[in-house]
Amino acid sequence: MTLAKGDYILLDYTIIVKDDNKVVETTMESVAKEAGIYRPDEIYEPRLIVLGETKLWEPLESALLNADEGKEIEVEIPPDKAYGPRDPAKVKVMSIREFHRHGVVPRVGDEVEVEGNRARIISISGGRVTLDFNHPLAGKTLVVKGKVVKRLSTKEEKVSYVVRQYMPRLQPDKISVSFSQDGSEAQIRLPAEALLYEKIGNILLQIASDLGARFAELKKISFLEEVELKKGQ
Repeated sequence: MTLAKGDYILLDYTIIVKDDNKVVETTMESVAKEAGIYRPDEIYEPRLIVLGETKLWEPLESALLNADEGKEIEVEIPPDKAYGPRDPAKVKVMSIREFHRHGVVPRVGDEVEVEGNRARIISISGGRVTLDFNHPLAGKTLVVKGKVVKRLSTKEEKVSYVVRQYMPRLQPDKISVSFSQDGSEAQIRLPAEALLYEKIGNILLQIASDLGARFAELKKISFLEEVELKKGQ
């Protein structure tokens, strides 16, 4: 049975620039290392996608809605469906003094924020800094290669992966979810590592709010952080 809007899926994918076959994003560690974009602090694993909710490029969403669990897809995303055409008007020049005034030493390739907008420094010459406010992938045709690793079928699985959107370093098998018989109450057991997250109280409130919006029957959520005590023999 093909996927449908509202389905929760785990998707592995790699995004490639068609012109030069350059990998710009991937969920797979081996691909990242081979492409030279590996980052030790990144978590490489299939991403949770909620079809019809997660913001996706239209050609990619259409391909997924014609796929199924275990299916591999490959879809081309033209610029007008991705990051738009490159706009020459978004290339601007500033005096280098403006940067020095704020204690910044500009370098080619740096990303900076100017009046609330992100830009890349593409050249520095004669005391003038050229900034490109276009998205780095504007004007590029992208190719997305992916695989639907799994369709989440139970409410417990769905809740577990929603929790991990807020605490991605927790392993799925360390999160236990159970519901009352009528589904109005949920208990979420978290490992001790959850306590290491900064502002954990705020995170739990955000999770509860998110889950309440997703599951209309849910009225109460209890969080239980479990600490296993290791005592000497």
